[in-house]
Amino acid sequence: MNTKKLGNDNCKNQCRPGGNHALPEGIISNTSDLEMRHLWDLHMTKTIENKENTSTNLFAMAVGIKQKDLVNKMVKKFLVSNFVVMLFHYDGIVDEWNDFEWNNQVIHVAVANQSKWWFAKRFLHPDIVAEYGYIFLWDEDLGVEHFHPDRYVSIIKSEGLEISQPALDSEKSEVHHQITARGRRSNVHRRIYKSGVSGKRCDGSSTAPPCTGWVEMMAPVFSRAAWRCIWYMIQNDLIHAWGLDMQLGYCAQGDRTKNVGVVDAEYIVHYGHPTLGGLDVHEVSSRTKDHRVDVSLSCHNFLAQTIGTCLNFTSVKITMHFSVPKSLIQLDSESIFVINSF
Repeated sequence: MNTKKLGNDNCKNQCRPGGNHALPEGIISNTSDLEMRHLWDLHMTKTIENKENTSTNLFAMAVGIKQKDLVNKMVKKFLVSNFVVMLFHYDGIVDEWNDFEWNNQVIHVAVANQSKWWFAKRFLHPDIVAEYGYIFLWDEDLGVEHFHPDRYVSIIKSEGLEISQPALDSEKSEVHHQITARGRRSNVHRRIYKSGVSGKRCDGSSTAPPCTGWVEMMAPVFSRAAWRCIWYMIQNDLIHAWGLDMQLGYCAQGDRTKNVGVVDAEYIVHYGHPTLGGLDVHEVSSRTKDHRVDVSLSCHNFLAQTIGTCLNFTSVKITMHFSVPKSLIQLDSESIFVINSF
């Protein structure tokens, strides 16, 4: 008996996904993709055999009809660069996008009042997007006048970035973190330098966020390998992904100080518009229910269970105090809640 062959067969059987052991190995297809297959006209079907430029990257975005002009500009740029485009409609509105010529070229998924992370967990399983080299998972309030998807992909490939984001135009953007601001000295930067006078010191020896190995969650770009790791990190009830950005380095396929970076050569504008159905502060009346309270309470419940905190409630705000490095951590621009050091 050939024990070596028997051992190899046993290994293959153990590695096969559950539920397919009754099938011949040759007919098993472990992955899929998001390419459209035409119902009746086979000549219109984009298959590997007849498509010269197979889509190799995916652009997915949570969208609402109020931001249709910005979304239109982004979608057109990514389609021209031969991306598969997938739109997650958090307001449930789909028909009103029919006015755009690209409407039937993109994939639409509509579920009301969900965030892009809810959609990503359910519709971007690693086995479904395994054909795509890079997954762009963006917000809708971004300007792409100076951004070119194909050039961006070329840069992150050459730089070996597994997790990245385009830099923000600091003159036009709502910039929350210094590391995301565009630099002009190189194509890419991986860290920032600042004194520790008014916060955490960042220098060449820093090895962790917010100094290095960090991107913001409004426009992240993940390699295939990084996304397979990150997908498993996303909890089923994740809403705004607060805190997830600090953990992305675990999925950087190695040293996060080298494999995570911000691309300065291809940059965007972050307008900071109210998204996910949020209301502009000027439109909110005293009778309008503030759903941010619900979000705050949800986050408070989660943090209280995991950390054990001393809580101080003040109207809409929830201030949480616990031992952290000597810095003030502002979790969002509208101060839903703040975490202070002692």
